[in-house]
Amino acid sequence: MAYTDRLAWENLRSVDSATFTGVYVKLGTPLAHPSYILKLVNNSTSLVTVSVDGVNDMDVAPANAFFLYDESKVGQASGRPALPQGSQIWVKGSAGTGLVYLVTQYVIQG
Repeated sequence: MAYTDRLAWENLRSVDSATFTGVYVKLGTPLAHPSYILKLVNNSTSLVTVSVDGVNDMDVAPANAFFLYDESKVGQASGRPALPQGSQIWVKGSAGTGLVYLVTQYVIQG
């Protein structure tokens, strides 16, 4: 049997840290596909707090850092991705300079 699944990327999402006011803002649009690998790049001068519900703090990204969330192991074990389609990522921090980016990859089953 040939392996036909392939990895695909959604469009890059970003938010300008100059717009931060200490309350959560959406980091782009909700996920269009279940995410198997998610990368958050804080290319700003602000410490950024991350949330998946816009209320509760889930993680923190120091200035000029990135985090790679590999949900593929959870997905393989459960048969479902760890971060489903429609999920929204939120970030907050103090106003700074630079952008915060979100990269997500998903699997196209062939």
